Parts: sequence; C-alpha cells; structure tokens
Amino acid sequence: MKFTDYLFEEVKNIWQEYLEHPFIKELGEGTLPKEKFKNYLVQDYLYLKEFGKVFAMCLIKSKTIEEMNFFSRAISASIEYETAVHVSYMNKLGVPPKIAETCKYEITTDNYTSYMQAIALKGNLREIVISTMPCNWSYNYIGHYLLDNYKETLEGNYYKEWIDMYSEGKFDENLREWLDYVNYLCRDISNEERENLKEIFIKSSLHELEFWNMAYKETKEGDLCLV
Repeated sequence: MKFTDYLFEEVKNIWQEYLEHPFIKELGEGTLPKEKFKNYLVQDYLYLKEFGKVFAMCLIKSKTIEEMNFFSRAISASIEYETAVHVSYMNKLGVPPKIAETCKYEITTDNYTSYMQAIALKGNLREIVISTMPCNWSYNYIGHYLLDNYKETLEGNYYKEWIDMYSEGKFDENLREWLDYVNYLCRDISNEERENLKEIFIKSSLHELEFWNMAYKETKEGDLCLV
C-alpha cells in the first residue's frame, strides 16, 4: 500500500464529514449565502498567505536544487494560482485583497496556520509536507465530489468557478505530483515515524473540518472588518 493510501484510510471518516457539511452541500446547490462565502474567502485568503510561508520553510530545509524547485513551484501555486479565484470572487463581493489583508484572523484560521508553521519551524521536511497535505488534497477531493454530484445543475451556479478550479486538470496534475513526492519522501520510514506522520495528517485534517465549521457560522457584519 502506498503511504498516501494509508493516510487516506486513516482520515476517510473525517473527510466524509467535509462532503456532508452544509457549507459544501450549499456550494453544490448554489444556495450558500454570499455573505458566508465572502467571510470564508477572506479567511481562506489569509490562510493561503500563511500557507505559503510554510512552503518557504520547506525551501530553506531542502537539501537539493530539485527539492528547492519543487517547493518554489508550490509557493507560486498557493499565492498566485489558487488565490486567483479568491481575488475574482472577492472583487465581485466588494472586498478586494487590500481590504482582505486588513481583516482579523479568526481563531480557527490562526490555530490552523500556527499549527503548520510550528511544525515548519521545528520539524523535518517529511513532517512539514504531511502537515500541508490535507489542504490541497481534500479540496481536490471536495471539488470532484461536487462536480460529480451537481454537474447537471452547475450552469448558473454562482460557485461554479470555485468548483471548477478545485476539480480541473491542472489541480489534478499538481496533486498527483504531490502524492508521488510524498510517497517518495516517505519510503522506508520507521514504524515510529509512520505513526508520527499519521498523527500530523489527522490533526491537519481536523483543522480543515474546523475551518468549514467556522466558514458556515454566522458572522456579525463588521466583525472581520468586511465592507
């Protein structure tokens, strides 16, 4: 069994909760209130800003030029490619990036990014990479679920652009590259390290679930300096 298959088996019940979450369900239906989506976008934009810093630490801890190139592409993907859809929606919803960056981090956002950054500072390359994996992997997992289950009604869905990005070929290709890299990086690890990496993966997956819970809750206007 590939190491990534082993990791998925350990979190598949948590990831099923993502698919059943009302935020995800209403994204697929196109019924999610735009105010909730706006709040989510701002927090996810701030999250991606901190996420990129985790990859920067991977760059520092890389041992080869090949690894440095790999993580350099990861930084670019997180702060340019992935944020492009966020920026498009945020501009339409009246909260452009310059305003979003003045907003407060929700406790959930801060907890999640602080967890990964603590591992980035203290951990080895394997630990850092595993801490980041639930983000991109689960978003692709969610994107394909939404595409498969709502493809007949996506035309006219306000959230189609978001769903398309996380289920499209480029995102698939990037994810496959990451999964292959994780399996290469974690070859021949000890049982002790295997357990450690599994726990990191589970914790990040639980942080992802809390992020969806945060995204769906009601937020008072002005609480996060939204316009």
